[in-house]
Amino acid sequence: MLELILGGARSGKSRLAEKLASESALAVTYIATSQALDGEMSERIQHHRERRPVHWGLVEEPLTLARVLREQAGVDKCLLIDCLTLWLTNLLMLDDPARLSTERDALLDCLSDLPGRIILVSNETGLGVVPLGELTRCYVDEAGWLHQALAERCQRVVFTVAGLPLVLKGEAL
Repeated sequence: MLELILGGARSGKSRLAEKLASESALAVTYIATSQALDGEMSERIQHHRERRPVHWGLVEEPLTLARVLREQAGVDKCLLIDCLTLWLTNLLMLDDPARLSTERDALLDCLSDLPGRIILVSNETGLGVVPLGELTRCYVDEAGWLHQALAERCQRVVFTVAGLPLVLKGEAL
């Protein structure tokens, strides 16, 4: 099963994804895309680490997500990827549109072939005003296009607000 969980910052999307992964009765591997580039992000990463069960596997990969998914997926496994917008940011900061396109296409292409359960977490950023600045607008556009492409491929899509999940597509929670 392929699932996409969207929501704003501190909406409860990661907590919901972790709950679904725990309830899956499968071996869980958490795939983290963030990088501890400053103190605040280090604290966020530590908060997530403390919340996760110690028996879960962990792969930290900021760029080559499709490769990691192909390596880690299995019929008896649940992969929890948190978070796609951080992954997208990492690629945008490379200032290499070809690399962004290659990695995004590789991700979208591999999803239908992956065995097991895949839970994708991402920030929904397109609900506000159009941001100032070319890079920020590019980020919002790329995230929106990625989310649309993922939602098309996923069996379930959930939007999370204030810790409450709203199923947009697929089976109820």
